[in-house]
Amino acid sequence: MTIGHNIRHYRVKKGWSQEELAFECELHRTYIGAIERGERNITVLNLIKIKDKLEVSLGELYPESFNRF
Repeated sequence: MTIGHNIRHYRVKKGWSQEELAFECELHRTYIGAIERGERNITVLNLIKIKDKLEVSLGELYPESFNRF
């Protein structure tokens, strides 16, 4: 699973479109789509914005990283 896939999962679970998530995070909707498709790398600041608006932890968005420790 990728971060983009997990972002999409939690966005859909919240009932939001890519445009709604982008608006909430003050990002462009095409950027959200590109992240979800794995076409763009995400910055730490934008990852924090997205996880806060989706109301999930970093571990939920990227559990593989947090299970190593």
